Order: sequence, then structure tokens, then C-alpha cells
Amino acid sequence: MQQSTPREHVAAGLLDDEQFRHACANRDMGTVFRLLNHRGFSTRLIAELAGITQGRLYDYMNGKRRVEKLAIFEQIADGFRIPGHLLGLANRPWEPRLSPPEDARPPRPADADDLTAMTTFRDADRATGGGRLYEAVARHLSNTIARRLVDANSEPQVFAAAGAFAEMAGWMAHDSGRDELADKHFARALASGDTLLSANIAASSSHLALQTGDPARAVHWAHAGLDIASRGPSSSSLTAKLHAMKARAAAAAAQPATASRALDQACQDLDKQPTTAHSWVSPFDTASLASEAALAMRDIGRYDDALEHAEQAIQLCEKGRARSLALSRITLVTIHVCRADMDAVVQFGRDLLTTDPSLSSVRVTNHVANLRNRLADHRSYPPVRDFLACLDDFMRTRSLLLADLMPPRSEGAPT
Repeated sequence: MQQSTPREHVAAGLLDDEQFRHACANRDMGTVFRLLNHRGFSTRLIAELAGITQGRLYDYMNGKRRVEKLAIFEQIADGFRIPGHLLGLANRPWEPRLSPPEDARPPRPADADDLTAMTTFRDADRATGGGRLYEAVARHLSNTIARRLVDANSEPQVFAAAGAFAEMAGWMAHDSGRDELADKHFARALASGDTLLSANIAASSSHLALQTGDPARAVHWAHAGLDIASRGPSSSSLTAKLHAMKARAAAAAAQPATASRALDQACQDLDKQPTTAHSWVSPFDTASLASEAALAMRDIGRYDDALEHAEQAIQLCEKGRARSLALSRITLVTIHVCRADMDAVVQFGRDLLTTDPSLSSVRVTNHVANLRNRLADHRSYPPVRDFLACLDDFMRTRSLLLADLMPPRSEGAPT
């Protein structure tokens, strides 16, 4: 791990380490500091983030002193993004807020009209992206669902429906490039009172944290979701999704062993006998896992494995999943960029130029823009220079078609 790694990423890959968790449980900060030091962090940086002097740090690491003051434990938790409960503290202000129902009963049957609306929006989103669907979903949530929330005669399941449509609105806001708005929708969706839906929303929040460059928060959301899922009816596809998010976050935080273990668990969960589908939990299948695995393997430098997963994702999502196909193709090309195989970049990059013009996804456009920026350093190679010219034409077309959706890049650029 590099010294320049942001402080919020420091402990992201240690949260599953038994020695680390044991040291935290015993408030053995000397061991915690030694583990961080072994991960490549200098004693100067550790002391700075913990809010102590280097001399005091050496005393802790050598067993001459123990941390005793509550204020120092709090500084350590906040400096290294260690969840409060691991150190016997209350949840820290930066931790995800997730309040699941204590009584995790099987979900009530969903209203048929709500399910029909959800299926309609999901099918449209898969085919054409969520950019121009956001307003329609927000209107449905406001005009149809919200009115029933205040109707004393409404069935209790309307709260789960409200949560599900709020989560969907969040995803479509995200696809429109409005990540701050997406985060607000996800936060409101957590009030549904449905256990598995809450766990699914945690997975969505984990994904969003990754997109905004915060793998530590992504790890915390994945852990929170797995904890919630364990209290509800069995859903192997949902736990597979959460383990995949955990793998992505660990990979982004340069923790390859943790990422690999989480991906293995995701595969095992997805291979289990299918459980009863939950009405409001978005599907997670082999194509979805292949897409996430490709990104995780790319981020930890296992490029051959990453290519295999990316090719599988493309093969599995070619029909009726325009956005997933475009994103998987972008992943494939970025892997070849990482391998410095410019001929493969050009070969597979041309597939991107066939992206359906009707795809209303600012997220895809932003990823292509980032890819274009990465290739700019290779424009001295004629095939890349020619491809960049085609890519510029593609971007101009996309910008024209999505002019009404494109927000300032600061609102939600991908990572």
C-alpha cells in the first residue's frame, strides 16, 4: 500500500482480519498500530491520524503503555475509520445509519399494481438506462405511493413499496450523474421497515460510496447489509451481492486477500439453491457478479482474471441490457489499458462506439470520458490517435443526446 493512500481507506481491508478485530475488542492499540505499520503506513502517518506523538506511539507499539483515555480511542476510530462497535464505542458520526426492524418477519405480499409498476420501470431501465426515467419514477413515488402512506386504510406493505421506489429513484439519479441526490433517496428508502430491502439498499449505498471514491464507507455499508440480511429470510443472491460489494471495496482499498475471499463467498452464495425471490429486492445474477468481479480483479492487478470475468459479463448481458453491456465493455477496455496493450484497447474499444444512441445513462458517458482521458497519454501511437478521434465524435454525439441530463462533473463523476 502506498503512503499516499487516503486516511479513510486505511482500515477498510482490515475489518475482516481476526487479529485486527481481536486487538480492537481488547482495546490493544499497540497491536492495531503494528498491523497498520505492517500494511505499509509509516509511524509518522499513524501518529498523525491517531492524534498522538510518535514517541507515545512507540510506547504503545512496544507495550510500554496502553491507551486508556476515551478521547484517544475516539480519535483512533475517526482517524482510521474503524467502526465504533469494534472499539466498544457508540457509532461514529461518519458511519452509515442503518436501523433495521428488530422483528424480521417474512415480507408481506406486495400490491399487484405496485409490482407491475416496478417491473415496468426495471425493464425500461435495463433496456435504455435510468436517466430519463428518473422523473417518471419520482412522480410515481410522489403522486401514487406517497398518498397511500398517509391513508389510514392503506395496507402496511405500502411502506415497503415506498422504500423500493425510493431506492429505484436513487439508482436512476445515480445513472443521471446526480450522486448527491441518489444518496438522499437511498437514505430515505431505509425507512421501509423491510429487512431484506434494507439490506439491499445497503448494497446500493456501498456501490454509491465506491463511485464517489470512498471504499471505507463502501466496506461499512456492505458489512451493515450482511448483518441486516442475516436477521431476515434467507436470500443467497442478496448476500452474494453484498459480498461482491465488499470485494469491490477491499480491492479499491488495495486489500487483495480480503477482496479475493469476499468474491469467493459471493460465488458460493450465488451457487446455492435459489431462495424465494423478494418482491422489492433487485436481481443479482451471474452476469452481475461477473461484472463486479472484473472490476475487483482489475483493481488488485489480477488482469488475466479480470479479462475473463469482463468477457463473461459481456457475453451474458448482450441481450436487453444496454447499460450493463456498455459498462462491461468499458471495463474490458480499461483492463487492456492497465496491461498497456494498446492494440487490444483499439480492437475492443471500437465496440463501445456501437452503444445504443437511445441509452440515457450519464454514468456511461462519464466513464467513457474518463477512459478517453486515460488514453490521451498514448496518442503518439497512431492506432490510438485514430481511435481517440472516433471516441471524440462518439462523445460529442452522446453530449448532444444527453444535453438535458448532463450535470456538472462535480456532482457525480465516476471513479
